[in-house]
Amino acid sequence: MKKQHIILIIILVSIEGFSQDVNVFFSKADTFFRTYVDVGKVAYSDIYNNQSGLNELMKLAEAISVSKEDAEVYQAFWINAYNLSVIKGIIANYPTKSPLNHAGFFDKTTYNLAGKNITLNDIEHKLLRAQFNDARFHFVLVCGAVGCPPLINKAYLPNTLDAQLETQTKKAINGSFLKVNTKKKRVEASQIMEWYKADFTMNGTTEIDFINKYRAEKLEGKYKLGYFQYDWRINTQ
Repeated sequence: MKKQHIILIIILVSIEGFSQDVNVFFSKADTFFRTYVDVGKVAYSDIYNNQSGLNELMKLAEAISVSKEDAEVYQAFWINAYNLSVIKGIIANYPTKSPLNHAGFFDKTTYNLAGKNITLNDIEHKLLRAQFNDARFHFVLVCGAVGCPPLINKAYLPNTLDAQLETQTKKAINGSFLKVNTKKKRVEASQIMEWYKADFTMNGTTEIDFINKYRAEKLEGKYKLGYFQYDWRINTQ
């Protein structure tokens, strides 16, 4: 057999192995979320009492390799990995009333994912926000608190990712992310919009422009924008 053919076979086997691993991860993550998430709330007590499924997913995620050049696979993997790692962190401190009750929950505790030893903040800020200018990440990365956008009961998948990002952003903007008083021309947004103002005002747009892009009932005229306090209580069932 020629050397070139051997190299080609090795490359094809490697690609096939990667494809199988990441697809298995997405499939098992989907099953996990469907089992333990309902209407945005997580059955932490059930997961705590049977941690095998979560541990299997975290172990599987260790060896997966993703590249930002394959943006849909990369983003879908890291969104799911973030949400699973939040759950893993809460289970490690269970029972708990809030992720903020545990020092370093977001910026010190590390997870072995895709060959990296990283924190939750690393995933959000370095691997996603810094690589892609997309404010919609804020509506799918779920920090384990009531104030976060709700966790969906399925995995984010490469072939449906953009539609899922759009759906979750619209649900948030038309739901609990905003408190609108049309008479007083005042809108209060989640503090997410205050903390990450730069993400919502890219390309010279305003926060109101972003809101109106996704809100069914547009904010007509001059609205004053404020922010309501974030609810850090755990998003448990």
